Amino acid sequence: MSEQNSTEEIIPTKEQVQACIDKIRPYIQQDGGDVELLGIDENNIVYVAFQGACSGCFMAVEDFSSGIRLLILDEVPGVRDVMLV
Repeated sequence: MSEQNSTEEIIPTKEQVQACIDKIRPYIQQDGGDVELLGIDENNIVYVAFQGACSGCFMAVEDFSSGIRLLILDEVPGVRDVMLV
């Protein structure tokens, strides 16, 4: 009988996060904006930034919270949080 180590941490990769962002990117670009993956820290927290029209838009924070953040958290194993910079 083998034991499975449940304490193993899943480490998300930039490629996984970028693929997730690429799914939503066309919708952001329709409004003249974009989103950039800045990196993933040692605590598996993803950092992104809006570009173009999104960087000054009052709706950007809401779009981030209810869209991009939730999508990344849902689709990329191991991500603990997503921060808008």
